[in-house]
Amino acid sequence: MIVIDEEKIFKEIESQKPASVSLNGPDGILPQIQQTAINITERFGIPAYVIADTTWGTCDLNSNAGKVLGTGIQFNVGHTINTDSIEKNVILIDAFDDVKFDSVAKKCAEIVKGKTIGLVTDSQHLHEMENVKSILLENGVNVKIGKGGGQLNDGQVFGCEFYPVTKLKEEVDAYVFLGQSNFHASGIALSTGMPTYVLDPYFNEVREVSEFAQKLKKKATLAIYKAAEAKTFGIIVGLKEGQLSKLFALEFKKELEKEGKNVQLFALTDITSDRLNNLKGIDAFIQVACPRISTDNQFDKPVLSSPQANALLKLLRNENIEEYFELPHWL
Repeated sequence: MIVIDEEKIFKEIESQKPASVSLNGPDGILPQIQQTAINITERFGIPAYVIADTTWGTCDLNSNAGKVLGTGIQFNVGHTINTDSIEKNVILIDAFDDVKFDSVAKKCAEIVKGKTIGLVTDSQHLHEMENVKSILLENGVNVKIGKGGGQLNDGQVFGCEFYPVTKLKEEVDAYVFLGQSNFHASGIALSTGMPTYVLDPYFNEVREVSEFAQKLKKKATLAIYKAAEAKTFGIIVGLKEGQLSKLFALEFKKELEKEGKNVQLFALTDITSDRLNNLKGIDAFIQVACPRISTDNQFDKPVLSSPQANALLKLLRNENIEEYFELPHWL
């Protein structure tokens, strides 16, 4: 069950005394956020709006919604990083999953016994790291937890940011990810090129995701080769607050034009196949908003992320592109 740090929310409201507040978070915990909003109104007698649009991470807080609503504080729930706030009136609130990993950790120890593993997780399971580390050590597994970087805490990854795992690449035999998310685990496998195991406490199973990750890479690589044949490119800047990478977009435009390509600039909030199909005369796209948009979605034309776009430029210059995903940050 997801547990939201409501005490922190209540303290902020008591301190700042806003006339109204807004809350948002990942789709999977919206029911819990709804209940927190109800609790706020019952306790303080103020409106508490649940912003039900998607929010994928700290690059996508949808803080503009709070400004449109005129709320005094916006609480973004479930995207823990190494700071409490990113911008004025937006406060990050922890949410953790109280599921236990004891049983699945013992199963994992049987698989990786005698090896050195890098232990890693997402925001919701950070509190279980030391417990799982102890279980693995007791059962003959050598465990390392990588230091955080960027916005990440020690042992934490995002879907596109992997500093704690890439720092350990030369020291471990494999990675062990706490949680259910193939989304996060496949990013670990692609960014390191190493075996990655998911410890799923809900199904009490250990699964290796390298095959799944390689399917994503094959699809991404095919898109790069298809894009190499394009004559006209559309470069898309994301309009979400943490995805406004205009400098990258302009740099890709300049480099592609050096290669004789025609380039047009676009800006979108939500980058979907339906939206792109409205744009005519474009053979391939590069989007600098979020790398996982390109790897995890289906499009009718090539839509490259920044790592893929860098690989494309190398391909056009007859350079090797083999390890283009092996980066600590895919932006």
